[in-house]
Amino acid sequence: METTNLMMTSMLIKDKCESEVDAETGKESREVKAQEESVQDENCRLMLADGLAERGPKSLSLVSGQQVSNGFTTSSPQNSKEETGLSATYSASSVSGSVGGSGSAAQLGGLRTLVVQQTSLDRPRETWSKKMDFLLSVIGYAVDLGNVWRFPYICYQNGGGAFLLPYLLMAVFGGVPLFYMELALGQFHRNGCISIWKHICPIFKGIGFAICIIALYIAFYYNTIMAWALYYLLSSFQSTLPWTTCSNSWNTGNCHSYMSTDQNVSWSNSSTSPAEEFYTRHVLQVHLSSGLHQLGSISWQLALCLLFIFTIVYFSIWKGVKTSGKVVWVTATFPYLVLLVLLIRGATLPGAWRGVVFYLKPDWEKLLSTTVWIDAAAQIFFSLGPGFGVLLAFASYNPFHNNCYKDALVTSSVNCLTSFLSGFVIFTVLGYMAEMRQQDVDAVAKDAGPSLLFIIYAEAIANMPAATFFAIIFFLMIIMLGLDSTFAGLEGVITAMLDEFPNVLVRRRECFVLGLVCVCYLGALSTLTYGGAFVVKLFEEYATGPAVITVVLLEVIAVSWFYGTTRFCNDIQVMLGFYPGCFWRICWVAICPSFLLFIIISFLAFPPEVKLFDYQYPPWTTALGYSIGVSSLICVPVYMVYHLINAKGTFKQRLSKSITPEPSNDQHRGFIVTNAV
Repeated sequence: METTNLMMTSMLIKDKCESEVDAETGKESREVKAQEESVQDENCRLMLADGLAERGPKSLSLVSGQQVSNGFTTSSPQNSKEETGLSATYSASSVSGSVGGSGSAAQLGGLRTLVVQQTSLDRPRETWSKKMDFLLSVIGYAVDLGNVWRFPYICYQNGGGAFLLPYLLMAVFGGVPLFYMELALGQFHRNGCISIWKHICPIFKGIGFAICIIALYIAFYYNTIMAWALYYLLSSFQSTLPWTTCSNSWNTGNCHSYMSTDQNVSWSNSSTSPAEEFYTRHVLQVHLSSGLHQLGSISWQLALCLLFIFTIVYFSIWKGVKTSGKVVWVTATFPYLVLLVLLIRGATLPGAWRGVVFYLKPDWEKLLSTTVWIDAAAQIFFSLGPGFGVLLAFASYNPFHNNCYKDALVTSSVNCLTSFLSGFVIFTVLGYMAEMRQQDVDAVAKDAGPSLLFIIYAEAIANMPAATFFAIIFFLMIIMLGLDSTFAGLEGVITAMLDEFPNVLVRRRECFVLGLVCVCYLGALSTLTYGGAFVVKLFEEYATGPAVITVVLLEVIAVSWFYGTTRFCNDIQVMLGFYPGCFWRICWVAICPSFLLFIIISFLAFPPEVKLFDYQYPPWTTALGYSIGVSSLICVPVYMVYHLINAKGTFKQRLSKSITPEPSNDQHRGFIVTNAV
């Protein structure tokens, strides 16, 4: 069929070329006309040869020695004579094996240039309305809740200012190269995380399915944290915040408000603060669950909050990046405004300097500990977020010649600086808390994770002047930080599925997104129970972290070792106009795989001790967590076996075909320029 189409294309081109030349040279002699027809035939044959030879996935090699990348014109004549050569344009559209075309030719001199424009009747790929939409979306995705609560805690726990050294080293040699690689892959191949693998290494296509499953697991628990924040936000519209007193129905006899103004309060090890009881007994209601084996009923208040969150998510992404690109102008910028306000307010509080000193005071001896380097590697990896399919999806909507190298450096720098800034926002307030309680900062900063925000920071805000205002903007910030990441995570899945099944899903995007959001909501119901916080912790520690790191390790191996760093760098040169330097090539081939392998081995050698509040996770929960993680990774070997079984030929031929990139879809190719005499 392909040969027939090419023959038909050749005949059409030849006929058009002949008709144009006949019209233009009708007054010439038969001898001149015969010479013209000979030249036309030669041009047509050269163009057809180009079409046969250059159906590969990367670039279009020109007879003139130039290359045109995926979908965009970049050609200049080889000499001044060619500038006055013949120009012909041919447009072809093919559907179900039928080919149509139109062409024109004009003779301006003895040398001729034939320009062929390949088009398709397929729907053109959506693009960002503005470059800033893309940048804000990537920044909003990378800057999430972990930047606010995890980095400050990890930093002071691992040597304060000394931790910045391993953090920056891991960022430069591990995180940023991976970030750059994914942006370049997505922008060049213009596909989601599933279908992109047929252009890189088909046998690794299971990585894309694994990424989608991991993204669903994340959606099951990540949005629940935003539901908690929404509950806090709604509770903040009161003159007296409900987590400031011990006279509420959910409080126990151990509740004590122990700020410095309460001189008569006697504090003991069994005492709890009103903010802690509001979080654990009123919002989460974990006291009604004995553990993962008995989660209890679903909290209808949290169920409604989560429903509202997913409603916002749906109407933000249902139309694609055209709508989500506009929403992020609010959700990605508002958190920075709030962080600035909270930083200024925190810096003016008494005792703020104590928190800053505690945050940044370097403990250089900590650098001798392996744990510090493990935490630095894990923090930068999860902060930048390669391996979730999001960067591939976002970059695939970019113009082909967009400078993704500059974008990678800018967005990753903004992400790291935001983490550093968040540390000041958190620790100025912790210093204030220590001053009010007349305790050391480390005694105040004992909580990590969501508890740092929903207990410690919430209590600090409640004791500030204008507490209601600061509580409202703080929890709005938490919600918007989470929304950005949810938009991105689900867009990665949506783009992957639409690119893999375009005939079925592209025209039904709104319905597919609705179904996906409903699945995520139903999957999150277990996190809305009285023991839902235990489920969130289990997913966070076991189900997603190790699986994502393993997926990215396989991705780097497939790109650097199978697809080839040289070929990948050639793609970047075609796309950006320059060849990646030696530093990037070494990182992709050796340093990044070692970086990821180091994290995986460390995780297996030193598994985290999972504990939440007073609940110690039993051994069977570890097996359950790993089983959930493996359920996504199993897609990789399963697809490898499936691909080899369905391939034709001997085993050697099947294996060779499985690691050979397939030709790219020509729908986004632009112009093939052929210079011929």
